[in-house]
Amino acid sequence: MTGNCIGKVLIVDDEPNAVKVLSAILSEYGHTVVGSFDADSAIKSITKEDVDVVVTDLKMPGKDGMQLLDYIKENLPDVPVIFLTAYGSVETAVHAVTHGAFYYFIKPPDYHKLTSIISRAIEQRRLKREVDLLRKMLEAGDRHRIIGSTPKMRKLLETVDAIKNSASSILICGDTGTGKEMIAKNLHNKSSRSKFPFVAVNCAAIPRELMEAELFGCEKGAFTGAVSMRTGRFEEASEGTVFLDEIGELDLSLQAKLLRVLEEREIVRLGSNKPLKVNFKLISSTNRDLRKEVEAGNFREDLYYRINVVQLTVPPLAERKNDIPLLISEFVKEFCIREGKTLDVSDDVMTILKSYSWPGNIRQLKNVIERAVILAKGDKITRSELTDEFISYRSIEIEPSGVKSMKEVQIQAIKDALMDCKGNKSKAAKQLGISRKAFYKRLSE
Repeated sequence: MTGNCIGKVLIVDDEPNAVKVLSAILSEYGHTVVGSFDADSAIKSITKEDVDVVVTDLKMPGKDGMQLLDYIKENLPDVPVIFLTAYGSVETAVHAVTHGAFYYFIKPPDYHKLTSIISRAIEQRRLKREVDLLRKMLEAGDRHRIIGSTPKMRKLLETVDAIKNSASSILICGDTGTGKEMIAKNLHNKSSRSKFPFVAVNCAAIPRELMEAELFGCEKGAFTGAVSMRTGRFEEASEGTVFLDEIGELDLSLQAKLLRVLEEREIVRLGSNKPLKVNFKLISSTNRDLRKEVEAGNFREDLYYRINVVQLTVPPLAERKNDIPLLISEFVKEFCIREGKTLDVSDDVMTILKSYSWPGNIRQLKNVIERAVILAKGDKITRSELTDEFISYRSIEIEPSGVKSMKEVQIQAIKDALMDCKGNKSKAAKQLGISRKAFYKRLSE
């Protein structure tokens, strides 16, 4: 806490001289002061003024301080209440604090400490309001906005804005963990289809024998285990968007059926011969070079051109390092809201994270920040919340011969992860925040 946060203070005391003295002291510290001589007039002031903190006497004619506290807790629960009374005891102090008072002082108080507590109460209220605002933003879908100010990201953002309402199919290319699904969700949320479903299908995660039923749906008894009719993802996305994540993993037989859906705009459920009309926008993503997959016979050329009307390329995090502080700030806010914390990032940690190679891209960065927020004990994320790979990375980044290449840095990161995980490749990939396939690819390189 800063201890010098200023705001609007409501003083409630039936002794005019007490209000006058405290008002003068708080005004010297820069606070705006509103005075009331009883609880009823205080309540009227609170309804008219945006008060940051209330300092009130306990015993007053009419409603007493505890009744005023009850009113504020019920109607303005974010406004802290501090008691300042001549009729104090341990019992009344405990009673006040357990009923929601922020602090309890006996007259005459230590005015330096009183002003410090008032500043702390004001700051806590403002931080809480900021957290509430951020939470509302996240709940409203703002979490799908694209963060980035580097030239490549600005160009990407401009393209997204230009094509958001296009009915054409879009292919998003980029390495694992770069945020391709985030781009797809952003496109959907900005489009005229935003009120309709966004249906994501991970083509790499669903077994080949189940994928057809997943996409097209099935009738009861269509195959062993089909105990009831099931609606497919294409139907679920009616008027909305279908996102086929890692479409390069789709089996060739399903590629042919997908092509027909895109051309005819109709599907047939498994076990049925009745065509059903569908209307959705297709967004696909891939971390593969689909042109090479076409040449190798692993991907249909006609489907490639059908899904690739507009292509977006998401740059790896290593090519947009100036965006790293923005991303860190966003992730810290997100996880602090979830964990109920308020944290900053120390300068040395920011330097380490900005210089790291990030083989797992944004996904890896987000995992690192989540872990750091959970482990942080003070009001800052420090080096102690980072794993050894980040601490050791600084020592191998620069050698006497000059700056290491990005490839050398990635190799070193993989070696370090393998060392930490005692040769367990699955654990090493998880530590780096990348898929096993991407890990083996880099390992073979």
